[in-house]
Amino acid sequence: MVLFCPLASGSKGNAALIHYKDRTFLFDVGISLKALHARFSQLNIPFESLEAIFISHEHHDHISGLKPLLSRYQIPVITNYATAEAIVEAINFCPQFYIFTSGEPFSFSNLSISPFSIQHDGIDPVAFRVTIENISIGICTDLGFITNRVRHELQNCHILYIEANHQPEMVERSLRPEKYKRRVLSRTGHLSNIEAAQLLSHISHPQLQKVYLAHLSSECNTPEKAIQIISEYLDAHSINLSLEIARQDQISSSITI
Repeated sequence: MVLFCPLASGSKGNAALIHYKDRTFLFDVGISLKALHARFSQLNIPFESLEAIFISHEHHDHISGLKPLLSRYQIPVITNYATAEAIVEAINFCPQFYIFTSGEPFSFSNLSISPFSIQHDGIDPVAFRVTIENISIGICTDLGFITNRVRHELQNCHILYIEANHQPEMVERSLRPEKYKRRVLSRTGHLSNIEAAQLLSHISHPQLQKVYLAHLSSECNTPEKAIQIISEYLDAHSINLSLEIARQDQISSSITI
C-alpha cells in the first residue's frame, strides 16, 4: 500500500510525503523540523523511516527546512546539479546529494522517478512523476505554463498534486507590487485556477483517484474559489474528480492505494 499526504502547501512552505513499506520520502521541505515531527506524528509515521528528500527547486518555500533537518539527521537530498549548487549557496551547508539529470528517469529505493522540467523562474525547476508498484503520483507545482511534456508526464496518474495558485483578477486587484503581479501571471510564474482545470481536463481518466489543489495564494485565491472555478470547468466537460485543497498550516487528508 502506498500512502501520499501533503504536509504543507503555499508560499509559507511546502512539503509532501510518500510512505511505502516502512520507508518515507519527502518532496520539498519548506517547513520547520518541529512542524515535520508533528505532522509525521499525526500520520503515525516514525520519523526514522525518512529515507530521502527530493527537491524540486531552490526557492525558499521549498528548502527552508533543509538545514535544521540535515544538521540533525543524515538523509540524502535528491535533486539536479544546478539546484544542488543553489541549495548550498542558499543555506550555507552542503548536504549529501544524490544528483539526477532533469528529463532522465531514474530509480531510488522502491521508487521509479521521472523528473521533468517545468516553466518557473528557478534555476532548473522540475516536477516529479513517482511510480511504486504500478501506482503513479504526479507532483507538479510552481509552473507558469503547461507544456506538452507536463501533460505527457502526468497522464494516467492515480494521484495528482498540482498547482492552482491564483485567480487572475484577484492578482490584478491585490496590493502586491506590480513586479510581483507580472511575475505570477507570466509563463515562468504560477498556474491559475482555470489553467489547473484545463490541465485536469486533458489528463483525467477513470483510475485517477485523488487530486490535491496545491500552492494556493493566501491573498490572490481562496479554497472556495479554486474548488468552484475548477469544478465548474470540469462539470462543463462532464468530468467528475475528487478534489481537495492542500492546506498551508496543517496536513491534508492522506490517501492510501
